[in-house]
Amino acid sequence: MSALGELRTLKGGSAPKGRRQNKAAYLFLLPWFLGLAVITIGPMISSLYLSFTKYNLLSPPKFTGLTNIERMIEDERLHHSLLVTFQYVFISVPLQLALALLLAVVLDRGLRGLAIYRSVFYLPSLLGASVAIAVLWRQLFGYDGLVNQVLAWFGIEGQGWISSPDTALGTLMILNVWTFGSPMVIFLAGLRQIPTMYYEAASVDGASRWQQFWRITMPMLTPIIFFNLILQIIGAFQSFTQAFVVSGGTGGPVDSTLFYTLYLYQRGFTSLDMGYASAMAWLLLVIIGAFTALNFWASKYWVFYDDQD
Repeated sequence: MSALGELRTLKGGSAPKGRRQNKAAYLFLLPWFLGLAVITIGPMISSLYLSFTKYNLLSPPKFTGLTNIERMIEDERLHHSLLVTFQYVFISVPLQLALALLLAVVLDRGLRGLAIYRSVFYLPSLLGASVAIAVLWRQLFGYDGLVNQVLAWFGIEGQGWISSPDTALGTLMILNVWTFGSPMVIFLAGLRQIPTMYYEAASVDGASRWQQFWRITMPMLTPIIFFNLILQIIGAFQSFTQAFVVSGGTGGPVDSTLFYTLYLYQRGFTSLDMGYASAMAWLLLVIIGAFTALNFWASKYWVFYDDQD
């Protein structure tokens, strides 16, 4: 048999096997596709329709056009919830990433028992969004909580940090900063990928550790910083449990902890205004998408990759 004939035989024999493998792959992926259609895409389409209706769960939805959008423009409490959420995101996320990077640099120096430290520091990321930690946080910053007890040792009179509108949001920011474990682990993995020859060459040239950090570590870590920034911004915009538990679901005191998601919950499940709540949900999607797109656009000015000239 000629070489061309053998090649055709091999191709003909492998084609059915390849098709069988594709069918098997699609079969294994079928549950995921069903979940995507039923749990994600279906509710999203329904929510988009409900955002143009008046719907209270007790009667069929009534199409109202752009009425919900007009209501959002005039809703001062919605505007306040956006302001509270923006403050929470723009203050707590940079502080969280700065702390995560600092601890990652310290752990990267090779401490004994590194795996233990890494696990302990990562634990808050797993527990930070839980109801139990939110309840604990409420107790810590209460008038008779541990924070005021520590301050009393130094002769400082404490206050009800949760019950004061000037400090209530700050306690939630501290809680978000405390959940630095996830970005810290990612930063630590990125630090381990930086070639040591860069630091050796810089040491030979007389560069200090501080100069090495700003001239080598930070530029090489910019893709990791960008990745963590995107994830943490999206997560901070979606924060709900902490504010709900700490404020008792009210967003108080004086709406100082009224996150956008908490106000959305109040309109949808307390006031049964599901049409308006659906419109609010889509506004949140647009806001998160806009900030994500803005970060991707700005990344070309400060994120550097190894394959760039």
